[in-house]
Amino acid sequence: MPLSFLTADRAFDAADAALPYDDHDHWRRPYRPGPWRVGVAAVLLLLSSFILFATVVTALAAGGSGAVVCAVVSVVVIAVALRMLRMGTWVSRHGVRRVGLLRTSTVAWEQAAAVRTVQQPVRWLGLPRTVQGQALVLERHRGERVALLTTHSADFLSSGDAFDRAADTVEAWGAEYGRAR
Repeated sequence: MPLSFLTADRAFDAADAALPYDDHDHWRRPYRPGPWRVGVAAVLLLLSSFILFATVVTALAAGGSGAVVCAVVSVVVIAVALRMLRMGTWVSRHGVRRVGLLRTSTVAWEQAAAVRTVQQPVRWLGLPRTVQGQALVLERHRGERVALLTTHSADFLSSGDAFDRAADTVEAWGAEYGRAR
């Protein structure tokens, strides 16, 4: 008895097909978080568990101020890990939203001139080093270009097929809702 919901080898179209009750007004990420992003968040959450353990030990042994500092550091580490999992490109009927670690920006579909994939130097894992790769670029009517997705980000590093599917999905949202209004 195959249990397709427990395996990773099911068809992509069957897993990500739009359901009739899906609401296109809600923000959704058209791809799954990548292994690098999930791995770093898991390590941060593991580090936070050790810090919380240190908080308990400090509170029982020494007293209040050290335990408060440890608790605050742990809460900050947990918040960073959860925000890292939330980072990425989100789409809805209203526009496209780029969620970063410290900042979120939203562009309405009316302000977008084009959404297309281009070959250009991209940042490797968000670091200052650039490598040649592909990027899904949103071009505004004012001439600005915003890179929404890149092949060397934490979501798509060493996974070109996932980047192609995500880029096609965001381009389809832009084609559908960009000209609809």
